Amino acid sequence: MLVPHPNAMLADRDYDSDSFHQNLLIHGTLLTIPSRNSRSALHQTDWQCYCNHIERMFNRLKQMRRIATRYDKTALSFMSFLNITAARLLIRSFLNVT
Repeated sequence: MLVPHPNAMLADRDYDSDSFHQNLLIHGTLLTIPSRNSRSALHQTDWQCYCNHIERMFNRLKQMRRIATRYDKTALSFMSFLNITAARLLIRSFLNVT
């Protein structure tokens, strides 16, 4: 099964590289990635969209005590728990919570 390319990409400053930008732009993906401070040519960023989505996502992840304090000893176990937590938050967003 082929995974479709996303329409938009919201990411942190760590993903601000020319090759990453070019790869996504070739596929027609809109980017919302802030430029690194060391970059000479800054990209325009929709800060309202960035703050509303990225910062809130990190806030939700850090509410999980195990992620915020990094109890896991290895990087593999930390990333595994991070993936489980992200999946849990994604599934929760599909439920009708009133």
